[in-house]
Amino acid sequence: MRSSAVQAKDLVLGYGSTVALSKSSFAIPTGKVTTVIGPNGSGKSTLLNAVAGLIDPISGSIEVLAGTSSSHRISYVLQTTKVNDALPISVREVVMMGRYASTGAYRWLSQDDRDAVAEAMERTGITELAGRHLNDLSGGQRQRVFVAQGLAQEHDLLLLDEPLTGIDFTTAQAIDFVIHDELARGCTVVMTTHDLSEAQVADNVLLLSGRVVAHGSPTDVLTTEHLKDAYGAALLHVEDGRVFLDDAAHRPVGGRHVHRDRIIHTESSQSDLHKE
Repeated sequence: MRSSAVQAKDLVLGYGSTVALSKSSFAIPTGKVTTVIGPNGSGKSTLLNAVAGLIDPISGSIEVLAGTSSSHRISYVLQTTKVNDALPISVREVVMMGRYASTGAYRWLSQDDRDAVAEAMERTGITELAGRHLNDLSGGQRQRVFVAQGLAQEHDLLLLDEPLTGIDFTTAQAIDFVIHDELARGCTVVMTTHDLSEAQVADNVLLLSGRVVAHGSPTDVLTTEHLKDAYGAALLHVEDGRVFLDDAAHRPVGGRHVHRDRIIHTESSQSDLHKE
């Protein structure tokens, strides 16, 4: 197994003449969970798009090296807000789409394909929803459907774009289970998040703010100095060694599950935050 699943050198990403991520170099370790965190517009989704091969670098390089062997099969689960969840198709049909990458859209699914679909639905707890239409489901249920679609696709690298945003407790548990199970199967997981607490329990962190501010272990990356650099002192607050962010993306929404306490602890003090 290679030590890095993804390597980038002097990477610059953008759309047309607009730069979304300035020159950055980093590595994503194989067989680990990497969280990509940063304020809105920091380049998180753009980075996932580049890893997935959906956009080409403006300059520099990004290389998906390998998974458990010599392959680099990628499964990309978008935010449900980026998917037309009103499509008149069933849950099972949505999950089956995950097999099209290997079978093609116009071939009959084999028994192995159907077994993979059934397993993905079981792992995400949506087997009983198989016959229901996507537009009849709650937001959390739809999220599990699209995660199942990603699992059904053969992959070594699983990309999740904010899978824990605005979800219910059952969905949070199901996705947590999936992530740990993926690691046990030798898969590499990369997920974007708005929650510092999610980043703190990951194996590896990429902190973005129009560039890679820092990357490495949560202890090395989630320091007051780095967070201030990424978010700015106006949004970052430190009280008794605890750090929290005061921006709209991190405020709890009524009726939605808060997966973890959104306050983290660092070794930095309040005075460190205001050092110039």
